[in-house]
Amino acid sequence: MEGADERVGEPVGEVAVADGATLTALLGGEPSAAARGKDRDHLHELDRAWLAASPFCVLATADAEGRADASPKGDPAGRLVHVLDDRTIALAERPGNRRADGYRNVLANPRVGLLFVIPGRPDTLRVNGRARLVSEAPWFDAMVVRRHRPVVAMVVDVEEVFHHCGKAFLRSGLWHHEEWDPEAGVPRRAVLAQTFERPEDDLDRLDAHYGPSYAEGLYRS
Repeated sequence: MEGADERVGEPVGEVAVADGATLTALLGGEPSAAARGKDRDHLHELDRAWLAASPFCVLATADAEGRADASPKGDPAGRLVHVLDDRTIALAERPGNRRADGYRNVLANPRVGLLFVIPGRPDTLRVNGRARLVSEAPWFDAMVVRRHRPVVAMVVDVEEVFHHCGKAFLRSGLWHHEEWDPEAGVPRRAVLAQTFERPEDDLDRLDAHYGPSYAEGLYRS
């Protein structure tokens, strides 16, 4: 039988890249001195300004076995990040589904990566470091949004921070409104929820749940 000598699930036609030297050659050589040396171990005042203007970030974590997770975090600009000092930032946990996958990972493996986005800008700010969770701190009052005071916050000790160029956002056309297609062949949120999460729920009820009232309850537990 054709292919009978192939292992089940073995990638066909792939050429693996298994070492750094091969990867470097494929990428066209070593990074430039500017790219190599742009990371810093503390926040510059311009980094602080970026964090104050960013309403959205992606938090990357991994558990003790190295299984990775990436989670979106959002709050109004100026409320997403609380800067404690030039080497320490904090993010609040807001009401959600209580899975807290990333935070559970932090309990087992404190290494985190954060990508901060300003809408309309193609460049981003990256922060890497070690995180811990706290249930109370004097600065919690500064993180109140719509009268919601966080019950948990993640504190990150900054080890590496740098600005990332905008090629990925430019290639994707992410901010080109004229190219947006929210449907894009994918059913609405209520249908996805019924398919994967709540098969017993009525679709009309789910449409109502994810309608205007959903946004009104963002900061309610």
